[in-house]
Amino acid sequence: MDKKMLTPKEIAQTMLEISYKKAMTNSCSLLILAILAGMYIAFGSVGFITIIAKVQDAGLAKFLGAAVFPVGLMLVVMAGAELFTGNNLMTLGIMAKRFSFKDMFRNWGIVYFGNFIGSIFVVFLVANTGLFSGVIAEKAVIIATAKTSLTFSKAIFRAVMCNMIVVLAVWFSVGAKDIIGKIFACWFPIMLFVVSGYEHSVANMFFIPMGKYLGANISWGDIWFNNLIPVTLGNIIGGAVIIPMLYYFVYLRDEK
Repeated sequence: MDKKMLTPKEIAQTMLEISYKKAMTNSCSLLILAILAGMYIAFGSVGFITIIAKVQDAGLAKFLGAAVFPVGLMLVVMAGAELFTGNNLMTLGIMAKRFSFKDMFRNWGIVYFGNFIGSIFVVFLVANTGLFSGVIAEKAVIIATAKTSLTFSKAIFRAVMCNMIVVLAVWFSVGAKDIIGKIFACWFPIMLFVVSGYEHSVANMFFIPMGKYLGANISWGDIWFNNLIPVTLGNIIGGAVIIPMLYYFVYLRDEK
């Protein structure tokens, strides 16, 4: 009888093979898939801002926004794309000595750059639709201002918790064998991180530039040094160190 999902150990083994394939993917394909991932996460971010701006009850608005945002990761996982935060799990391959740090950092660098291009492209598209006006524009400005007002330590800690959950969503989705299972595997964890108020570097590549375009009093220096840099570092700690290291120790350490 065919199992409906993989066991935790099988997920770890599958993730190791996926990491190897990512490390060996050619740079051109990586860049294209990374641009797509940046766009997909930005699409979810557009829905998030649109909903929370139009619902007056703050708690309900946050929940509904969090319920829409996960479509971004669903598209990444099921349509196929390369997302920097999910690719943090590639440290599994480093620990298993399947590929080198050079291979991993090549992937991370290209994917991070591509995610940024994709995000900014959607900022450009949204800016020319005229849909982000009135209360929606005001909410986008508020979000961007709040994200660039975090202290360095708060940004890092929120990002650590964020990517622990994001890579677990990816891990969870690998265990599912059908599209419905993968949808729910993405939806619940990502909804949790959004409603909890954590920080995701790729999502912020859309949120903050969008707010800046709409009038937020922030500079590109604020965007990078007050948010994207500390959030990226925190995402790496949560998604490339904590989760994969613990699962490697439990499920892969003793394998030849």
